[in-house]
Amino acid sequence: MTSNADLLARRRQAVARGVATAFPIFAARADNAEIWDVDGQHYVDFAGGIAVLNTGHRHPKVIAAVQEQLALYTHMAFQVAAYEPYVALAERLNALAPFTGEAKTILFTTGAEATENAVKLARAATGRSAVIAFGGGFHGRTLLAMAMTGKVAPYKQQFGPMPGEIFHVPFPVAAHGGSVEETLRAIEMVFRVAVEPGRVAALIIEPILGEGGFYEAPVELLRALRALCDRHGIILIADEVQTGFGRTGRMFAIQHSGVEPDLVTVAKSLAGGFPLSGVIGRSAIMEASEPGGMGGTYGGNPVACAAALAVLDVIAEEQLLDRAVAIGARIKERLRLLARRNDLVPITEIRGPGAMIGFDIVTSRTGYEPDPETTRRVVEAAREAGLILLSCGIHGNVIRILVPLTVPDDILDAGLAKLEQALAA
Repeated sequence: MTSNADLLARRRQAVARGVATAFPIFAARADNAEIWDVDGQHYVDFAGGIAVLNTGHRHPKVIAAVQEQLALYTHMAFQVAAYEPYVALAERLNALAPFTGEAKTILFTTGAEATENAVKLARAATGRSAVIAFGGGFHGRTLLAMAMTGKVAPYKQQFGPMPGEIFHVPFPVAAHGGSVEETLRAIEMVFRVAVEPGRVAALIIEPILGEGGFYEAPVELLRALRALCDRHGIILIADEVQTGFGRTGRMFAIQHSGVEPDLVTVAKSLAGGFPLSGVIGRSAIMEASEPGGMGGTYGGNPVACAAALAVLDVIAEEQLLDRAVAIGARIKERLRLLARRNDLVPITEIRGPGAMIGFDIVTSRTGYEPDPETTRRVVEAAREAGLILLSCGIHGNVIRILVPLTVPDDILDAGLAKLEQALAA
């Protein structure tokens, strides 16, 4: 019988080391918010495939939709012959768009494809080339997406030079001494010393930093960015790859602010574990590209589209937006109790709307000194206790919780008990 150890040895021989794996385990099966590895070990899943499984592992309605589509056709290439699931999904996403006016959608495969094509559309619509992004932001690992990503290690090191005309400004994180005023001054400085606003095609921002540490963009910042983009004719892109489809208690995280973007990039939980991404945008911008300028061989795969249509049904029918709020409240209440205890690792900055929860591990309960080494130890202790948990953040000291929104209360509580056990290690 194959074991974790056997498969790890085979992995080392067969798979390039550039793709990292957080834990030395190999999945055998999964259901909703639980995973079993090939050694028979059981885990509560607080990672959700990095925000992919808002509707859980193998949701019955998603699996049924996929099986029905598999009996018809699995691939066509939309550029060769179109098919209804693509059109139906575009219609559904257009109706959900977090902005007023007519919307259109184009589908791809990965989050990086979505962010890159959003920039392509912005350039086509404006005739400009420059892009402003934020420190700590993550937009993918392909060359342009990597250039927009606001973190060097491990994403940019070894891979330079980066594409030109990508400019970064600070994301305002109060715990790190940042402020909205500082960010807006930095943008004005970019306009004065690096590129005039008339050459900027787009400004891209995650409404909540994902890999950057689960910090929410202040509403006043998003409002100021909307005004700045309107003033200079810049397209505002909301990167909702990690934050979308109910994770924060709204369909899209930017809806908490009331600010309307021009383009929205989506992926991850859109298709419940099947590879699918897209750009939803204002019709005039989406129509800027000539036919053939957009697309991809697997973009909008029919099986993934069928899965996504079922995901949207599940979110509505099971009221997962409300469920995200309830889960988040339950998690944060437990974390606040743990933060008061002196016999656990010091934690602070408990945050996040809905069920997109993050907190920081620090060296002491006075002041703010990131403790990435203890964070790594906590993540490993969680695995040993039977909990799949991920860290993130510029300093590597943020624990992020992305449990499926379909998790039963008893499994959620079991996971939180395992987290408490890890914080005591």
